[in-house]
This record gives sequence, structure tokens and C-alpha cells, in this order.
Amino acid sequence: MKKTIVALAVMSIGLGAAHAQQVVKLGNAAPLTGTISHLGKDLENGTRMAIETVNAQGGADIGGQKVKFELVGEDDQADPRTGTTVAQRLVDAGVKGVVGHLNSGTSIPASRIYDQGGVPQVSPASTNPKLTLQNYKGVFRTIANDVQQGGALGDFAVKTLGAAKVAIIDDRTAYGQGLADETDKAVKAAGAQVVAREFTTDKATEFNAILTKIRAANPDVIFFGGMDAQAGPMLRQIKQLGINAKFMTGDGGCSPEMIKLAGDAISSTTYCSMAGLPIEKMPGGAKFREDYQKRFGGNVQVYAPYAYDAAMAIIKAMERAGSVEPAKYLPELKATNFDGVTGNVSFDDNGDLKEGAVTVYQFKDGDWVAL
Repeated sequence: MKKTIVALAVMSIGLGAAHAQQVVKLGNAAPLTGTISHLGKDLENGTRMAIETVNAQGGADIGGQKVKFELVGEDDQADPRTGTTVAQRLVDAGVKGVVGHLNSGTSIPASRIYDQGGVPQVSPASTNPKLTLQNYKGVFRTIANDVQQGGALGDFAVKTLGAAKVAIIDDRTAYGQGLADETDKAVKAAGAQVVAREFTTDKATEFNAILTKIRAANPDVIFFGGMDAQAGPMLRQIKQLGINAKFMTGDGGCSPEMIKLAGDAISSTTYCSMAGLPIEKMPGGAKFREDYQKRFGGNVQVYAPYAYDAAMAIIKAMERAGSVEPAKYLPELKATNFDGVTGNVSFDDNGDLKEGAVTVYQFKDGDWVAL
């Protein structure tokens, strides 16, 4: 899907001649401004909760010393160039690890910067398969990838919704196009036909031209690979054009904001997917949601639980290695295996989550309901 960055830098605060306390800076680079800033802030909040949880326990025990963490936020604007600029700035600052980015389109180019700087990266949101297929030793993700998600979506469209003809639109980002490509493959493998393949951008709000072409193909299902900022207005225009097809999108549109943006155009024929379990079915989901609401005064959007687990994966690896230095804790990060908020967190040889779940949701009674 789409993605934030968490970076770690260390400084010592003198506590007397014989003692010093380490403070590890956990940075966060996410789209904190723009049309998907609500998702970026959600991701940052998840990282913040992990830091506050550890600090409330007196810090992490690393090499026999208590280490506390400090969050430093950066806005990558969901832009690849800004993302690499932020990544280089964090590496130059001596960061020790990264959680992020949100968008695959920023995570993938930024991952080269982190690899060159010897800084591990754990993404809680970037789902494009390419991220972990670049032979970078320090790249991981705590969420299922688009091969898993696209396969589930295409299969659901054909075998559950009974679609014989599917139209596919994507926003031409690494996330949106990647998810659309995998859904396309799965639709065809399930025996249905892709009758239209159109694209837009992640800044567009006007879709009448491509939707008019799709209407002529008379699809049973329209799938959109992209974010809620486009999916909501698109659904409104689908209704205005009198298109009766069911509508599906991925995790980028599986948010409360999507429901707000779509307004009265959203209905029980609208579906989305999430690369993970419903929060109420996550092992630590109920408590996490309660704590999140108390801390931030609002509901979890999408990525906060995965950001929490990503930050914890880095911190726990440091604890086991007894060091915050990447060269020393990276082997422990590769060997990660713990029960997090979202479920078991462990990585395969590529750095992908081993047990990546995918859930399909339907809009019902004013909210997303897991099927």
C-alpha cells in the first residue's frame, strides 16, 4: 500500500562523572501535510505510543544501561524526492534505525539512502513487493505485501462477488499501480475478464473522462488502486454517472476518511481490504484502540498498530543485541519473533512479514465491517 519514517540517533546526557544516560532519537517521516496527512499522523501516533510505552517503563535495558527514546517528526509530503531528502538528513544526523515510510513511492527510493548509510528500515505501511526485493540487508515490513493483498482482492471479486468483468484504475504510484497489477493478475487467474485498465494521479479529483470510458465496458466491479483522497471523490462521480458496478479498493482507501469523502455515494456495494487483521481481532488490538483514543482523542485510521510493532521490533532487537549500533543489532532484527499488537512479528529472508494476513471489509451501517 502507501507510507512514515522512524529514525534513531543517540546522544549522551551527563549525569555525573561516572554515569550518562543515552537518549535514542526515534524519528518519524510521514506525509504530515497534504491530502493523506491523516494517515501520516496516524502512523506517527503509533510510533509515539511505542516510545511512550517504553519510556513509561523506565526505558529499554540495552547493554546494561537504561535507554530512553525521543520522537523527532519529519514531513516527507508523500513525495519521492522529499522522501530521499529526509532520508539523507536522518542518515547524516546519525540515526540508528528507521520506521517508514508510509508510501511505497517514498519508501523504495529512500531505502537506497538507508542502505548506503547502514541504517535498518522497518516499514509499517509500504506494501509494494519491490521494497524488500532489492537485496538490501536492512529492509523489513510489518504488514502484508501487495502480492498477498492483490491476490485476495482479485479472488474475492470473482469468487465471492461473482464478477465476470472487472475494470481497474490506479493512481500510477508505486503503491497504487503495484496493487492494481496484482489484482489484475488475480482476477484473470480466477477466470474473469479485465475489461478496462485506466489510470489517474494521486493528486486528481476529477475522474469523469476515465469513468465514462469504463461505463461503456459495463463492468461488474470497479477496482481502484490508490488512496482515500481519490477513492472518495471517485465513488461520488461513479454514482453521478449512474454506474451500477460494485466498488473495491485497497488499504489506502480502507479508512474512516474514505467514508467521509464518499458521502452518500458509499453503500453496501463498496468494499476495501486491509493488509492485516481487523483491529478487534488483533491480539493487542482492543487495548491499543482504547489507549490510542485516550492518548489522541480520536480513532485509529489504518497504520498506527503496524508502526507501533515496527518501532518495538527495532527496540527489542537493540535490547537482545545489547547495542543501538546497526551492525550489532541487525542480526537480531532479522531474527525478530515476538507477539505484537498486530500478531506475530517475524520476518522471512527478504524481510517480509511471515504471517501477513489480509482482511476484506464491506461498508455497512455507517462503518467498515470485516467479512
